[in-house]
Amino acid sequence: MLRLVQIKHPKRGRQVAIVNGKALVLVAEYQSVFELALAAIALKTSLKDLAQTSNTAEELNYDHIYNGESEWRLLPPFDHPHEAARCLITGTGLTHEASAENRQAMHSKADAELTDSMKIYRWGVEGGRPAAGTIGASPEWFYKGNGTILRAHNETLDIPNFADDGGEEAEVAGAYLVDPNGIPRRVGFMVGNEFSDHIFEKKNYLYLAHSKLRTCSIGPEIVVGGGLEGSQGTVKIERAGTAIWCKPFNTGESNMCHTVTNLEHHHFKYPAHRRAGDAHIHFLGADVFSFGDGIALQDGDVTEIQLEGFGRPLRNPIRIDKSKPQFVGVEPL
Repeated sequence: MLRLVQIKHPKRGRQVAIVNGKALVLVAEYQSVFELALAAIALKTSLKDLAQTSNTAEELNYDHIYNGESEWRLLPPFDHPHEAARCLITGTGLTHEASAENRQAMHSKADAELTDSMKIYRWGVEGGRPAAGTIGASPEWFYKGNGTILRAHNETLDIPNFADDGGEEAEVAGAYLVDPNGIPRRVGFMVGNEFSDHIFEKKNYLYLAHSKLRTCSIGPEIVVGGGLEGSQGTVKIERAGTAIWCKPFNTGESNMCHTVTNLEHHHFKYPAHRRAGDAHIHFLGADVFSFGDGIALQDGDVTEIQLEGFGRPLRNPIRIDKSKPQFVGVEPL
């Protein structure tokens, strides 16, 4: 497998780089992973091979860039480089048992009563791993927004003034583009912080759609040329430089009730999701989150997510907008 980053310099613009230990090796010609992937399709080669044959001799200090000590800064490792609105950000929940249990506890009125969330999870257990080439049970699906809500490593995740809360969700996200023939192509996988408003959702599960319309982060690296087998990680909340909460989590196909191919089918079966030239980022479900343990994120807290095989941890500070919400009026024409 190969790990790539996207970086930007105030004078040199965007670049793609290959992660090589403590160095980033710049890739020639292509300014985005999206463009690199399109070129690989046109040349009928793999993204991994094209990146490796296009690398230059120029190396950058990864530590300095990762720590924010360089003019270069990390971008999300995948996006639509020209039109943010053509990057659709979505996700699927209830793919991990712990997630379903948290939802059950959040919305259940009686211990013996199964919530709709737990029912969907069990449908996944029973039918989410179909034989190759066949269609399995449909997972939960949600919309988060377009590329304008996407944040990189070290960028803030925002809790808006109209929100009740904001909470991390440590996940893997898949990166995809739709080729000129309308065929979805998987570019790779990334660590992601899906981030949503759990208190608002807890009021009523029909508020789930609203609770997902928040900023989110991915990165700092994208893994190309591999699958998504079982993987272990750690998610941590820091406050004033001290960890106040930390938990391990498990993800990957061996820890999910759905196969990745089944989740991908149920996202891309819709013709509107197969529009040539579009980018897609699809979150694949969480195993743990601090809200389930009673943690309320505060302004200035930092979330950190590390997953084996995915490179360096994804870190994001939390920013809470404490201003008074303003009415948004619509002007008639």
